[in-house]
Amino acid sequence: MLSTEIKKKIKEITIYTRRLISGSHVGDTNSAVKGSGVEFDQIREYQLGDDVRFIDWKSSARMNKLLVKQYFEERNKTIFLVVDGSGSSFFSSSASYKMDGMAQLASALALVAHYGKDKVGLLIFSDQVDLFIPPSRGTAHVHSIMEKLFSHKPSAKKTNIKQALEHVAKLKQHNAMVFLISDFIDTGFERNLRIVAKKYELIAVRFLDTNEQLLPTVGFVEVEDIETGQNYMLDMRRSRSKVNGFLHDRLAEQNMLFKKSGIDLLEIAHDQPFISDVICFFRRRMMY
Repeated sequence: MLSTEIKKKIKEITIYTRRLISGSHVGDTNSAVKGSGVEFDQIREYQLGDDVRFIDWKSSARMNKLLVKQYFEERNKTIFLVVDGSGSSFFSSSASYKMDGMAQLASALALVAHYGKDKVGLLIFSDQVDLFIPPSRGTAHVHSIMEKLFSHKPSAKKTNIKQALEHVAKLKQHNAMVFLISDFIDTGFERNLRIVAKKYELIAVRFLDTNEQLLPTVGFVEVEDIETGQNYMLDMRRSRSKVNGFLHDRLAEQNMLFKKSGIDLLEIAHDQPFISDVICFFRRRMMY
């Protein structure tokens, strides 16, 4: 049973996403055409220029007006949302967890895919694949994905991007786009990233809190690794430069990896508005 809070989040993200894409070409004639697609969409009234081969004579006789069958254009587009649900996704220096922001982002992408009549699937991972929903279409299917995203429970499990990518690489999909949504606080996944990038169109969405990119000077700070439970005491007056240098180098190495692998990187700041920028990016890449 979904909580009132989760239902509210789903309703808000649905309304917001619909408003953002209103007036665009998503779900327009590029997706539901009057031609010879392979998947039935609806029966509608005949319009000048429609192919007479698609006239539904039985329905026309029953309704006493000329009706035609409309079909989806077969584009074979599949969207995979691969979302990091490990311990580090429940870190935040603001009012909400990173996972909540990732859920909003992934839900918006699922809705845009739905409005474009594309299939969408979901994989949530930590140190293993925690949840997999095969790609499909339909309002109920997308709502199910959103419910799983917003109801995902906190866990102290480690991040294992390699495991998630291995699962994605085994999927047999034609013309698929993979959104890998993570903070990428992990190592050892480089080879698997290149494999998936060759097989699918892969987009890395790096979702970081501001304090995971640049730590402030605040004196002594006790920190805990969410995924291991280890505690550390840092003197930021002395360690700040070293720690920030490490954070900078890690991001630079990842940027180089993405560039060499032909992977587009979408950078998201957890404490900044982001959904409208993501949808614009999604629309450009999908060419709606």
